[in-house]
Amino acid sequence: MKKILLVCAAGMSTSLLVTKMEEAAKAKGVEIKIFALPISECSSVTDQVDMVLLGPQVRYQKPQVDSLINGRVPVEVIDMRAYGTMNGVAVLEQALKHF
Repeated sequence: MKKILLVCAAGMSTSLLVTKMEEAAKAKGVEIKIFALPISECSSVTDQVDMVLLGPQVRYQKPQVDSLINGRVPVEVIDMRAYGTMNGVAVLEQALKHF
């Protein structure tokens, strides 16, 4: 089962997006584990995930996350419009393109 980490500033709105993405995955019949952590805690799980998605509010920290991941898995910034509208289907599709 693939694991996706959503990285954000504090975790509030991203937790809602996780729920929407899980609903979208279930509707598509995709088995995937999705969870969110604040940027300050993401280094503790980078070796356990298959992809990292950054919330638009922390996109400026992509170089820091890239260095933690060291090319092992994709690190992408979530589309700002999809994030703002909490469009779990669109964000899931963005992630699945990289698997």
